[in-house]
Amino acid sequence: MKSYADILAKPAAAKTTERLVRYATLETTSDRHVAEIPSTETQWKLSRLLVEELKGLGLADITLDEHCYLIARLPASPGLEGKPSIGFMAHVDTASDVSGKDVKPRVVKNYDGKALELSPGFTLDPREFPDLPEHAGDSIVVTDGTTLLGADDKAGIAEIMTAVEWLIAHPEVKHGPIEIIFTPDEETGKGMDLFPVKSLRSIACYTMDGGKGGEVEAECFNAYEIKADFTGKAIHIGSARGKLANAVSMAGSFISMLPRSEAPESTDGWYGYFCPLEMQGGIEKAHVDVFLRDFSKEGMERRIEAVRAIAKAVEAQHPLGSVTLTVNKQYVNMREKLDARPEVLERAMEAARRAGVDPFIKPIRGGTDGARLTELGIPTPNLFTGGYNYHSRFEWASVAEMTQAVETIVELAKLWAQ
Repeated sequence: MKSYADILAKPAAAKTTERLVRYATLETTSDRHVAEIPSTETQWKLSRLLVEELKGLGLADITLDEHCYLIARLPASPGLEGKPSIGFMAHVDTASDVSGKDVKPRVVKNYDGKALELSPGFTLDPREFPDLPEHAGDSIVVTDGTTLLGADDKAGIAEIMTAVEWLIAHPEVKHGPIEIIFTPDEETGKGMDLFPVKSLRSIACYTMDGGKGGEVEAECFNAYEIKADFTGKAIHIGSARGKLANAVSMAGSFISMLPRSEAPESTDGWYGYFCPLEMQGGIEKAHVDVFLRDFSKEGMERRIEAVRAIAKAVEAQHPLGSVTLTVNKQYVNMREKLDARPEVLERAMEAARRAGVDPFIKPIRGGTDGARLTELGIPTPNLFTGGYNYHSRFEWASVAEMTQAVETIVELAKLWAQ
């Protein structure tokens, strides 16, 4: 087991924990069904709070635009104004998979690594979550099991804010220009749709949106969404023979043909998947949203063609009905563009080592705003936050790893100033 006492004794541990707990109590759930950005009014509350906190730290160059994108700038140390600017980014919204309303975060100090009852009926159990025993002696932040925690990505926000506060309080630590970026609607996949990228000065950026301590993520899925619309033909079901096309049955057949061996619950590592995300409708009209994920372009093309073939098979089963597919790109794998700028990733690895962490590369089985920002020309790998079990009632965060994430941010600021 690790010895956590020295890490937890650092001032950043208490400050980052206090911020996460405070931010977590604010509901900021986004809504993928709403086209506007931000998709929910609740996201504004946290963004405006962060503006006031940044002002309180002494920052003057702060912009919160009409779409809830917050960009603030920490000036370089005297004499280092010509050094390249780098950014640190996190998102204010939380996922809608589990409720983010009335979150009741709790800090468990000196966690014993054993099963922890969150509330009656909800237990954080090492038999289900094997990372827990490694954190015996750590402090962890949990919920009561009725909501998610929101460490995705409020832990990242807390870490960036604490690192900025530390750099301001320690002017002897030299750094170049730094941009602080907080975005809405990352969880809906639209977080960068209206992002004012031309206003950024950074030549590289880091999203604080990863999980386990030491994770450095430089590769993500190619991500597409397919909207499948099923048009049936309605008639009284008592006289339906040869006349009825049931759109609900068509949608059910469509979902059943998606390969079960290539579902999210059946894959890991570098294996992609088909994921039916949402279904609605009746006899005449039905709709299914499907997420497609694959690490290669060729694999994604195969998946799109597979869905088209499934749609044709459904039409063959239901000759009086029809299927219309709409294919939307969400984000692409950032690996190629990051490979062209190896120093961005190398400095992340070195910063983590200087913070006392053993860094390791792993793929993101999902996406971040950093993937979109990389596509827009600013290489942005994703770094750990110390959060676990994202998007679930059993979400928790390691205080020790959050503290090391703060230190990694500080070390990155120092490295880019050299």
